[in-house]
Amino acid sequence: MMQLTFKRYEIKYQLTEEQCVRLMQAMAPYMVPDEWGASTVCNVYYDTPSNLLIRRSLEKPVYKEKVRIRSYGPLKQGKPVFLELKKKSEGVVYKRRATMDPARAMQFLRGEGDPQNQIERELDFSIRRYGGLVPAAYIAYDREAFYASDDHEFRMTFDRRVRYRTEDMDLTMGSAGAQILPDGKVLLEVKCAGAMPLWLVRFLSAERIYKTSFSKYGTAYQQILSRQFAYKGRHLSTLPSYAPAPIHVPALRRPRFADVKAAVA
Repeated sequence: MMQLTFKRYEIKYQLTEEQCVRLMQAMAPYMVPDEWGASTVCNVYYDTPSNLLIRRSLEKPVYKEKVRIRSYGPLKQGKPVFLELKKKSEGVVYKRRATMDPARAMQFLRGEGDPQNQIERELDFSIRRYGGLVPAAYIAYDREAFYASDDHEFRMTFDRRVRYRTEDMDLTMGSAGAQILPDGKVLLEVKCAGAMPLWLVRFLSAERIYKTSFSKYGTAYQQILSRQFAYKGRHLSTLPSYAPAPIHVPALRRPRFADVKAAVA
């Protein structure tokens, strides 16, 4: 059964591709790919017209929340989407996810939803209290996701080619965008309800890998602001759009987890 509610810690690290290969080898006896395996995760983040949600988030308050709509791969006709409310309070992440058809998800995002269960009521309440949310940023990344063979609550995800755009903010419009993760870096997210396993702690310590703060939406928003300030004061006739031109970034060549696991078996 697909998980729709989450309560966990989410710890982030930036790895090199070489470190990623070594981690894949270390985790092979303990982790298995999840139901999505390797996929492109596509999101549209919604915010107020004044970007209140992300501005609050960047201030690192005790409590913050984000609203987004998600698909795995560019959305195809007849496929559902995930409407998600992600809250963080005192370091703990709480996520509420509802599966629905795109038209119904748009009704919720306009504040016109008709909630049918507790999760949908939470989503509806959060969306309505902001008095109207609008698309703020499209963010996509190529993800490999795994869970522990003895604990499905313990997950590790590897994100590459994190990219964003502020035009064509539609899940059906492909996954092109401008990169916001440094070249050669992989974003590791460790998601757990309690302590990390000892094998992972030992690996991170031996590799001198330390946790970092990296918000995909926050980083995209800061880049948008940087481009706005860079163009401030120029004549309007020469002022280009601050939205980055969508680009296709070639996929990195890397070993598949199944190949690495077979090699160390």
